[in-house]
Amino acid sequence: MSRVELSTGQLVNNKKSFWERNRQSEGYLLKSVLMDYSYKLIRLFLLFGMCFLILQPILNKISISFMAEEDLYNATITAIPEHFTTGNYQLASQFMEYTKTLINTTVVALTISVLQIAVCTLVGYGFARFEFPLKKFWFACVILIIVIPPQTISTSLHLHFRFFDIFGIFKLLTGETINLRGSVLPYYLMSAGCMGLKNGLYIFMIRQFFRNIPKELEEAAYVDGCGTLKTFFSIMLPDAKPILTSCFLFAFVWQWTDGFYSKMFLGNIKLLSVQLSMIAERLGAYVQLTLGRPGGASVGYTNCIVSTGTLMVIIPLLVLYLFAQKGFVESISGSGIKM
Repeated sequence: MSRVELSTGQLVNNKKSFWERNRQSEGYLLKSVLMDYSYKLIRLFLLFGMCFLILQPILNKISISFMAEEDLYNATITAIPEHFTTGNYQLASQFMEYTKTLINTTVVALTISVLQIAVCTLVGYGFARFEFPLKKFWFACVILIIVIPPQTISTSLHLHFRFFDIFGIFKLLTGETINLRGSVLPYYLMSAGCMGLKNGLYIFMIRQFFRNIPKELEEAAYVDGCGTLKTFFSIMLPDAKPILTSCFLFAFVWQWTDGFYSKMFLGNIKLLSVQLSMIAERLGAYVQLTLGRPGGASVGYTNCIVSTGTLMVIIPLLVLYLFAQKGFVESISGSGIKM
């Protein structure tokens, strides 16, 4: 008997056995299969809808960024531009001073993220493993950092760093306080004190991760003669790579797109998030002076250049994700298993 005949016979037998088993189960088998396929179909439509909602605005921005101004008001053009141009990227790059701003943003986001994760790891480990006075009160303060938006304390932060002093020492020695606004130092001080962007969330995540690591690992290290610091750096930190990777990527992305702290403390440093918010104003001045339009740029063309600038801001993040996606997915899955 040939293989084709054998496979055909097996298929017929499988079909007969399915309907026979369905008859023996009084239709339960057929209902189970239909429910399974219905679940998969519904899941497919839900995933497709969610992906479409996420990707459609980005795809729309990509399409608009390559359109000339006349294409924006052409009703026959929806996605594919008729007059393809890269001039929008040149204008957006000019308005944002892209090269210099990209370097500044990378340095600030990287250093702030590393500082935040280093400090939050120590604090989170302390909350997870050690007992100290008013522990619950201090952890409640961490939760308040997560719940209360930073805009609530913006006035206090402004006054604190505008008239910065340590126990009145500077005013006693020099007769006046120090103005730290306009430099990156206040933000580094806040990040080092766990008051930076989303620091409360990182402390909470790291604390929950360490709490679910068996204490027997540390006890075994103590028996072998390791001290507290050596146990932390040799045993706990390597095991915490998943959650630290996740927190670092979150910190980097949030810092990259932050506008609140950047405008408050880093006003003299050109960052992408701040420069992006000024594109519309600079485009209006450019159109008036260069093209001689008294009314400035049209609404559609302004949105086009802003969309192009937005893409230029998120492109480095997409590149970062392409290189870090394996470690990021592993960190998320590892965190889910341990937590």
